[in-house]
Amino acid sequence: MTQLAGIIGVGSYVPQKRVTNADLEQMLDTSDEWIRSRTGIEARHFAAEGEDTSHMAIAAAKEAIGKANIEAHQIGLILVATVSPDRAFPSVACQVQEAIGATGAAAMDVSAACAGFMYGIITAKQFIETNTYDYILVVGVEKLSKFIDWEERNTAVLFGDGASAVVIGKVSEGRGILSFELGSDGSGGKHLYLDDAQHIAMNGREVFKFAVRQMGESSLNVLHKAGLTKEDVQFLIPHQANIRIMESARERLQLPAEKMATTIQKYGNTSAASIGTALYEELQKGTIQDDDVLVMVGFGGGLTWGAIAMRWGL
Repeated sequence: MTQLAGIIGVGSYVPQKRVTNADLEQMLDTSDEWIRSRTGIEARHFAAEGEDTSHMAIAAAKEAIGKANIEAHQIGLILVATVSPDRAFPSVACQVQEAIGATGAAAMDVSAACAGFMYGIITAKQFIETNTYDYILVVGVEKLSKFIDWEERNTAVLFGDGASAVVIGKVSEGRGILSFELGSDGSGGKHLYLDDAQHIAMNGREVFKFAVRQMGESSLNVLHKAGLTKEDVQFLIPHQANIRIMESARERLQLPAEKMATTIQKYGNTSAASIGTALYEELQKGTIQDDDVLVMVGFGGGLTWGAIAMRWGL
């Protein structure tokens, strides 16, 4: 049996500045009750003045490499999932490559919005399992605060900044990423996009309908591809966009609430960073054990989606 690609180290970075719903009540015509009941969000973190996307990515990357017990020069490829790079070029991935001293690594950014982390991990899996690279660094990072339209209360309350990172490499037999699904529907691009004023524009109703359908379907699809059933799943790690969307995916898998990673209340929607951040926090709490079957699933602007089923462990 061949060895599969798996996650061998996880890192995270959350900026210090915390903004609560009460803080937003001072800035917007909104209320804590309205935000919490519709989204599940209680607070979010914003990057400091002068703190850019690359700074957050580098911090998460360094931690992931340390946890993986490898040296930066062993990394063959760096994939940074982001839609909020410091600038159009050079890529955040190249900035990370320099900062961590990954002298032998190729580097590029991946743009798939909130599904970017899944796109990055699934791309990494291919290169690992074809024996092209031994280790690949995948970072999900966003500084969405620079795109918030403070006149639009429906979207302004949703987003936060942050970074997460994983090192992908081969793991022991039976463990690793068992199956995946990736997809896109460009006809839905008009429902979630960056407008000409560089603000996030969203048709919330349409995105909600798409997400509720896609999160559940993709979760079941990857289990089917892996020859597993929903009874085999120990843990769901969904993109943290909206508690109601997340709950719909959990219900499709018939999992109890404690079997779903939930960080949205603390961090809001951090786009490409959210799945990795949620995974990191569950590992810190000790809720994920070796050989647990996990489903990770994300969706985002594009429209895009991606999911994996994996058996945890080195």
